[in-house]
Amino acid sequence: MTPGVSPAPLPHDFAGREVLVAGAGVSGLATVRALHAIGARAVVADTREHALEPAIEQGARGLLLDSAMPPGREIFEGIRLVVTSPGWRPDADLLAEATRNGIPVWGDVELAWRLDQAGIFGPPRRWLAVTGTNGKTTTTTMLNSILRAAGLHSAACGNIGRPILDAMMAGYGTDLPDLQARIDVLAIELSSFQLFWAPSVTPEAGVILNIAEDHLDWHGSMDAYVEAKLRVLTGRIGVLGLDDPVASQLTNRSMAARTIGFRLGAPERNEFGVADGYLVDRAFGDAAGVRLVKADEVRPGGRPGLLDGLAAAALARGLGVAAEAVAEGLRTHETGPHRNAKVASLGGVTYVDDSKATNPHAALASISTYPRVVWLAGGLLKGANVEELIADVRDQLVAAVLIGADRRVIAETLARHAPDVPVVEVFAGDDRSVTVTTIQSGRAGTPLAAQEKRYAAPVDTDLADAVMARAVNAAAALARRGDTVLLAPSAASLDMFRDYGHRGRSFSLAVAALGSPPVPGVKGVGD
Repeated sequence: MTPGVSPAPLPHDFAGREVLVAGAGVSGLATVRALHAIGARAVVADTREHALEPAIEQGARGLLLDSAMPPGREIFEGIRLVVTSPGWRPDADLLAEATRNGIPVWGDVELAWRLDQAGIFGPPRRWLAVTGTNGKTTTTTMLNSILRAAGLHSAACGNIGRPILDAMMAGYGTDLPDLQARIDVLAIELSSFQLFWAPSVTPEAGVILNIAEDHLDWHGSMDAYVEAKLRVLTGRIGVLGLDDPVASQLTNRSMAARTIGFRLGAPERNEFGVADGYLVDRAFGDAAGVRLVKADEVRPGGRPGLLDGLAAAALARGLGVAAEAVAEGLRTHETGPHRNAKVASLGGVTYVDDSKATNPHAALASISTYPRVVWLAGGLLKGANVEELIADVRDQLVAAVLIGADRRVIAETLARHAPDVPVVEVFAGDDRSVTVTTIQSGRAGTPLAAQEKRYAAPVDTDLADAVMARAVNAAAALARRGDTVLLAPSAASLDMFRDYGHRGRSFSLAVAALGSPPVPGVKGVGD
């Protein structure tokens, strides 16, 4: 607690009253910390008994839900408010019952906004919001890098992993790394779920990077998904990605006092863009534009990195940050793991981990960065359509190596749109074997291994890692000097891996093992 600073009671006389927190994950635990800091009593509900333990250790009362039985109204006796974790759908039994009983349901972002606007943890902060289907995390960390280069006390938070409530409580009793002093500016990544549950939030500046079909099973329709994203365009400055076919059409639906755009080409007035090798501001500078930084100094580079950098620059300049700080922030920005990260260069072939490319839209941006790609793809497509992706990138594909549950969907699409591209699939059997199969020979003259080889996975190796190792070996065999072996799966990872980070680490380990001596006794069938 900062000396002499005492948080005021929770508005609407919630101090000393019970608030129900739905979900005991990262955002739920941050909500518990905030509620206790202002004198409220937290009751945390979850279907997982082990998940409740950290909340109980923090002083909350645990409520174990029965996933097979809807909760009754008696659960809400004495409850004045429900704060939900963002992933909970509105029709979840607990939230629907709360609504039937007339109890308001807020998301943790909504709670953070209301506490901040009420001055509970000091003067309100400046909120800069980033949303979109892809590129949110990189843009948010770029923005935070710029803000810090400008000497501002800022934090990257929200969907990026650090809850907004924790960032707001910096200097008011939190004991978290890098959050000992008060934060004045919040660089916030917001998912569509978080925005749905935060109808009051009005960020000073907000950006929609791009919009592609995603999470439609949660929102119910594309219109509802877009409507949630539009909530970042409600403040003083709204920013739209003009190269994106959906986001570029939202200018008339923006509720921001001023709406500007960004593009990779030369900017028009009221836009950010790239001209003569520089990122240029023609929205907040003079009519001729202000050069911000050389395009080849932006990290990460390539088309996705430049677009994210333009978006971050637009938000920062809207806040009044000098051009010099924008340049410094983008030059010194450190790329997050598994986001278009170069892993190695071996024999003239570059290996890149973009495991974060979990949908076709993200994979398109990733593949478009490189002229010749051996594409390592596959996983859980979640119903996503890869037709347009493959039609757009087929001329860049040298070959494709496919893994995961929906590898055949991708293979069939490649057969329709890119029949000249060699395709290899790698999969595990119930007997811990890993099979490598050529399922599309591709253009004549491309050297390929035998049609099928089967390998025994080492007993001390995770089966998913064994599949990845063989996939990387197959990709390396197909690559030639100047090519890029790119892990851009276009799919979720949970069919094989714990998360996209595990998948990316598995790829990096497999690349590191290229050229190592073979494991004794592990041979392909027919070797």
